[in-house]
Amino acid sequence: MNGYRAVLAAPGARWFVIAAFVGRLPMSMLGLGTIVLVQSLTGSYGLAGAVTAAAAVCFAAGAPVAGRLADRAGQARVLRVSLAAHLAGLAGLVAAATAGGPRWALFAAAVPAGAAFPQLPAMVRARWAALLGEGPALQTAYALESALDEVICIAGPVLVVTLATQLVPAAGLAGAAVLATAGTAWFAALRGTAPAPAPAGRRRGPPAIATPGLRVLAGVFALTGIIFGTIEVAMVAFATGHGARALAGPLLAAYAGGSLLAGLWYGARDWHAPTWQRLLAALAALVAGTFLFAAAATIPQMAAAALLAGCTVSPTLIAGFTLTERLLPSDVRTEGFAWLDAATGLGLAAGYSAGGLATTAAGARAAFLAVTVAALLAATIATLGRHWLRTLPSPAGEDPAATARQQAPAVATNGPCPTRAAPPAP
Repeated sequence: MNGYRAVLAAPGARWFVIAAFVGRLPMSMLGLGTIVLVQSLTGSYGLAGAVTAAAAVCFAAGAPVAGRLADRAGQARVLRVSLAAHLAGLAGLVAAATAGGPRWALFAAAVPAGAAFPQLPAMVRARWAALLGEGPALQTAYALESALDEVICIAGPVLVVTLATQLVPAAGLAGAAVLATAGTAWFAALRGTAPAPAPAGRRRGPPAIATPGLRVLAGVFALTGIIFGTIEVAMVAFATGHGARALAGPLLAAYAGGSLLAGLWYGARDWHAPTWQRLLAALAALVAGTFLFAAAATIPQMAAAALLAGCTVSPTLIAGFTLTERLLPSDVRTEGFAWLDAATGLGLAAGYSAGGLATTAAGARAAFLAVTVAALLAATIATLGRHWLRTLPSPAGEDPAATARQQAPAVATNGPCPTRAAPPAP
C-alpha cells in the first residue's frame, strides 16, 4: 500500500479525492433513482426507462463539451455552471413526476439533468495528471480512481434504493442532489490542485477526439461499456433462471469486487512493459474472462466466474486512461477523459438493449456469448490501432504529452483510423 499512501500524500491530493468521490456517487444513483421515481408515480416502466435513457444520452453528448470548456476556462467555473443546471433539471424532474405533469415535461427536465451532470470523473483524472506528471505514480493514482469507481458502483444503487423505499420515491434523487452539491462544490473550491486553463492562443485548437489514438481508445471503451451493460442484464436472467433472482446483485458485486482487487494490485506494481502493450494484454485477458460466464452452469460457478472475469476490467481501464494522458497535451486532457467516459456510457446503454434482446431471444447464455463478441471486437480495434497508441519516451525535461501530440499528424497519415467513436455516453 506504500504506493497509494505516496500518491495520497501529494499536496492537496487527499482532499480532492474525497471531494470527487462524494460528487461521483450520484452517477450510480441517478439512473436507478429516476426509474424508481417515475415508475412509482406513473406506473409505467416503459416511461421510466425512456426518461432514464434520455438523460443518459444527454450525458454522453454533454461530457466532451464540458471537458473542452474545463480545459479552456478552468474546472471551477464549468463545475459551478454545470451543477446549477443539473440541479435545476433534477428539481424539474421531481416536480413533473410528483405533480403528474405531462410526459414531455419529464423529458424536458431529463435533458439538463443528464447533459449538465458535473464531469468529475474526467476532471479528477486531469488533476492527477497535472499533479504527478508521467510515471508509475500516475498509474497508481488511476488505479485508485478505478477502485473508487467500483465502490461507487456498489454503494450508489444500495443508497438510492434505501432512500426511495424507506422514505418517499423522490428521496433517492434528492439524496443524489445533496451529494452532487456537496462533492462538486468542495471539489471546485480546491483550486490549488486544478490544472491551469489553456493559454489564450491555444484555445481554438482541434478537439481531443481529432487525435487518432483517442479515437481508438473511445472505440475500445464503448465496447467495454457494451460488455458491462450486457452482463448486468444477463446476470439477472441467469440468477432468475436458477430460481435465485435475489442473488443477481451479489453476483454483480463479485464482478465489481474482482475489478476492484485487480485494480489495486495493478496500481501497486512497477510495470516495465509499454502501456499500449499492457492494454493489449489486458484486453486479451478480458476476452478470456468472458468465456467463463458462458461456461458457468450453477450459481457458485457463476460467482467464481464473475470474480475472475472482473479481475480483467480495471487493468484495461487503467491502461486506457494512462494512454490518454500520454497521447494528449494538457490543454485538451480533461476533454479526452470526458470522451472516454461518454463512450463508456453510450456502450452501456447499447449493452442494456443488446443484453435484453439476446436474453429474450435465446436466454442468458446467448447474452454472455454476445459479451465475448464485444470483447473480441475491443481487442481487435486496439490491435489494429496499436500504431496510434504507441508513445515514445521523451527527453529529460520535455512534456511527453506534447511530444506525442507533435507526432500525431505524421502518425495519422499512415492509414485510416480503425474506428470512429460516436459521441459517447456515461
